Amino acid sequence: VMLFEAFAGFETRYRFSMVGHSGDTASASLVELGSPPPDEKARLRVAQRMIAHTQFCASGDHTLEATREAIAAAARHTDADERFVFLFSDANLERYGINPSALAHELTAEPTVHTHAIFLSSLGGEAERLKLALPSGSSSICLDSSEVPIAFKNAFAAAVLREDVK
Repeated sequence: VMLFEAFAGFETRYRFSMVGHSGDTASASLVELGSPPPDEKARLRVAQRMIAHTQFCASGDHTLEATREAIAAAARHTDADERFVFLFSDANLERYGINPSALAHELTAEPTVHTHAIFLSSLGGEAERLKLALPSGSSSICLDSSEVPIAFKNAFAAAVLREDVK
């Protein structure tokens, strides 16, 4: 919902989509590209779909596949000045045998797409270990929702700095 609020009024300048992933799928479409929910009622419906999906999905993880698919989809939009993929994760990857280096590979595989992983929880320090294993500036740990806007700001700033280095 915070993302929808942040983009409200900027629909003609920015296009975004929202896709979830779970133990069932790497791609659960929540918001189609360029069709943000227009009002609070529609935003609530998106949040309700997210909650319903998490209640009934199987245990498992499709983080790597979801990341790969999201980056490929963003890369196909060559009409955009900048392309970003934000991966929100519970950082519960070790449980499913996902190596941090595999996530780092996926996040850096397409140089035309800026990526940033945002870890929303950390069991046994897993988010901290993931952050250390990922390229500097490519991830944030947000254990409180108030930290998410700061993570976005840092991701956008890192993208600008990366462009200045080129």
